[in-house]
Amino acid sequence: MSDLPFADQHVVVTGGGTGMGRAAALAFAGLGAASVIITGRREHRLAEVASLDPVIVPVRADVTTRDGADAVAAAVSARGGRLDVLVHNAGVYRMTPIDGFDIALAREMLETNVVGPVLLTTRLLPMMRAPGGSIVIVSSVAGHNPEPQASVYAASKAGLHSLTITWARELASRGIRVNAVAPSAIRTEVFATNGFSEADVDTLFEKFASINPLGRTGTVDDVTPWITKLAEPASSWVTGQIISIDGGADLTSASDSLFLQWDDSSWGEDSGSWQEKAEA
Repeated sequence: MSDLPFADQHVVVTGGGTGMGRAAALAFAGLGAASVIITGRREHRLAEVASLDPVIVPVRADVTTRDGADAVAAAVSARGGRLDVLVHNAGVYRMTPIDGFDIALAREMLETNVVGPVLLTTRLLPMMRAPGGSIVIVSSVAGHNPEPQASVYAASKAGLHSLTITWARELASRGIRVNAVAPSAIRTEVFATNGFSEADVDTLFEKFASINPLGRTGTVDDVTPWITKLAEPASSWVTGQIISIDGGADLTSASDSLFLQWDDSSWGEDSGSWQEKAEA
């Protein structure tokens, strides 16, 4: 019998082609999972991750749609029909300043960040091991802190916080646990997606580090161990928890917020405004 915590277990990680999803998928595989199904919209990214470990199974799917949820369910069914761990990592970040509100960006975030997890959980719940199943949601400190210039993103993450505690209570009688991680200032592709150059991101993260109590920003390797820890059987009495992974950022006052200090001049003459970058 294996001593690895996820031996013989089957895992789904949404948004598994990049960033935290990629790191989490590789971590579950390394900790003994029998299969790790990763989802995403970019087939080549999924294939790259799957090439790194034979237990990783790529499924190109848009999990905000019923067809996408069905595709993931079919992959679970093909591997015995039992799901032990579901990680909701897929998400998007778009800046939506209130004086330049873009309804299309808002709908994209709410569909991806909130509706997607609800739809996929509903579809996969009959397959979840009960008792013993675990759901881990990748949220953000934006779910419980102000996020000027990105209020809809913050609202979507607050929604994930609510889903975490509500599902934890609703599914407790089945022995299914639900927890979340809430990272801050993790450098991933999301910034390039919003039109920021590498130089812009360097500047932004220098500012993040300067106001962080521990004096640095985070990496995916700071977050992944908490995802696996919350999911593993040793955490069987932990549910309804939202773990901030932020270098102590929650300890600072609202006046310390980078976003409340921000103005367009911080980018320099040629860098443009937040909204221009979001629309780039």
